[in-house]
Amino acid sequence: MKPLRRALLSALLLLPGLAAAAEPATAFVNANVVTMSGEAGVLRGRTVLVQDGRIEAIGGPELVLPPDVRRIDAAGAWLSPGLADMHMHSDIADDLAVDLAHGVTTVLNLGGARNGFIQRTMPAANRGAIPAPQVFAAFVVDGTADYGHFQVHTPDEARAAVGLARANGYRFIKVYNNLQPEVFAALAAEGRRLGLPLVGHGVTAVGLAGQLEAGQAVVAHLEEFFYTFFWPPGTEQSDAPPPDDAIAGAVALMRQHPGAAVVADLVTYAAIAGQIGKPEVVAAYLSAPQVATLAPADRLAWRQSSYVHKSARLQARLAFLGRLARALADAGVPLLAGTDAPTIPGLFPGASLLDDLDLLEQAGLSRYQVLATATRTPGDFIASRLGVTPFGRVAVGMRADLLLTAANPLDGLATLRRPLGVMVGGQWRDAAALEALRAEVASHYVSDAAPPPR
Repeated sequence: MKPLRRALLSALLLLPGLAAAAEPATAFVNANVVTMSGEAGVLRGRTVLVQDGRIEAIGGPELVLPPDVRRIDAAGAWLSPGLADMHMHSDIADDLAVDLAHGVTTVLNLGGARNGFIQRTMPAANRGAIPAPQVFAAFVVDGTADYGHFQVHTPDEARAAVGLARANGYRFIKVYNNLQPEVFAALAAEGRRLGLPLVGHGVTAVGLAGQLEAGQAVVAHLEEFFYTFFWPPGTEQSDAPPPDDAIAGAVALMRQHPGAAVVADLVTYAAIAGQIGKPEVVAAYLSAPQVATLAPADRLAWRQSSYVHKSARLQARLAFLGRLARALADAGVPLLAGTDAPTIPGLFPGASLLDDLDLLEQAGLSRYQVLATATRTPGDFIASRLGVTPFGRVAVGMRADLLLTAANPLDGLATLRRPLGVMVGGQWRDAAALEALRAEVASHYVSDAAPPPR
């Protein structure tokens, strides 16, 4: 497609109200199904019927199908829920396409997205007008300009910010480090009143215990326990982790607040730990094959990353976070997979989520626990907090976000890296179509007439 024509078509798809063509009813036949409804939830030789973007029926070969149904012969391949990245920062359509090509069917943008993404790209993704996961977004607020975020200084400003976020399509409020206690309390109360749950960092002046008591729904990083729980907030810290017996306190804190979740983003801390003081590591990321689908602006930001000029030895703290993640999982605390992509060098959209799952398995979580962080747990969390169509399991009534792989991911996560096809909201793309998405994005970044980010 010529660059000008491609740019015009992309702009048209982003127009408000323009929806994708209706998808036909689709039946996956001869499929082995990983339901994610329990560790024993594997169904063999099933037919899964999808209609109007939802799973309509699951049965054996005798299941009666509509006469005009589109049949996809799984030929014994494995159908499981699509994946969710519950902490990312991409805000261009090309990154969303790359996410989808990696089997990611839901993303939560945790702050800093440009207005055009929130007002045009996100709605286009959610109505199926562009190749993308379903998208949710958080509006980030802080109490100072230190991190470049929207500032609120009084309870009245906090309440106004929540109303503004709701009016503009945000579904969550992300709290940041430097909020004052009375401002945080106002955000929590107004978020609860307007239905925008609080997510985010540890707030230095409040602490994680106080934040969870006020109703914060998500701790945005495992490492937040370092900064506002294991030690008094604001404590100067060394490279050494806390003693392992401190983990029990973090588990107890989370269990006191049922339903509150933690983003288990080991990949984020691993990327930081691996590149501090090591410019050669960032150089290797920038020469990796995945850089072909990394936006030029992100390539430039990675080259200018400040991590290579710092000095720290964080491997012991990373290992501690792995043990913390396993303890939280074993205690039944909801864990959500997340990446922070593409804000830190090495965190490629899509691929970094698969890296996070690998690291969680290496930390000792079972494969079922690992898959749950990117499927049923995000789906249950979002549905319970926002009242949207549930997803994250292969069950009747669920949103039809599905991933077809050659092998059972419960037998090995590597199969997730080679999807045979992905369905998002009832829209199916086979492996060739997914590869075409990657190729199209790569072509945008080598063309002199590439369309602007959208």
